[in-house]
Amino acid sequence: MLYLLAAVGAITVAVLLWRAFGPRTAGVAQRRGPVVAPDDDPEFLRGLEKFRRRDDGDDPPPK
Repeated sequence: MLYLLAAVGAITVAVLLWRAFGPRTAGVAQRRGPVVAPDDDPEFLRGLEKFRRRDDGDDPPPK
């Protein structure tokens, strides 16, 4: 039983090390276009509009 536990632990450590330091070909292929800051990203700014509260008197004041 101890050998089985040691083998599972060794495999787990090997997989974690591979994922941390292995080749990163999949991550590079998924990127599209340049990196855009959130305040310059129109899609992000459109998403903020649904959280913006308008002060038109319909909502009760915050407590």
